[in-house]
Amino acid sequence: MPPVTSAGLLLHRQGADGPQVLLGHMGGPFWARKDDHAWSLPKGEHGPDETPLDAARREFTEEIGIPPPGGEPVELGTVRQSRKTVTAFALDGSAFTGADAVADRPDDGSWVQMEWPPRSGRTVRFPELDRAAWFDLATARQKIVKGQVQLLDRLAELLGG
Repeated sequence: MPPVTSAGLLLHRQGADGPQVLLGHMGGPFWARKDDHAWSLPKGEHGPDETPLDAARREFTEEIGIPPPGGEPVELGTVRQSRKTVTAFALDGSAFTGADAVADRPDDGSWVQMEWPPRSGRTVRFPELDRAAWFDLATARQKIVKGQVQLLDRLAELLGG
């Protein structure tokens, strides 16, 4: 089985009490009633013909519903998340005002289909991310999936603390 590679953007901005990051809540019935460790940076899979940064920008647009802000991303490296290797890039999101776009996303966004409930024969379609929000780093550590916590640590180091 070939390795699964994924890439995403971790937008950050300066809040009143320190840095904040933009995370998306994972959609679908499994995550519907979960909050802690149910959020992720907008990310997705890519193949060998697409650079991780190009994939991160594409996935952000698909999952959030609008393109990421301009600027020069800084690579945060990779982490292992289940069977995936996730490459993340930090990007200044100070001017980004589109966090509400997830809820207003048209039907052509990033959607997944699956059988739900299991073994029911019924197929359900849901968005990969069902909402997005800004969190301070301490709160983000509680919200983000455990495999991505290291990315918050790397961002904090990058931002000087």
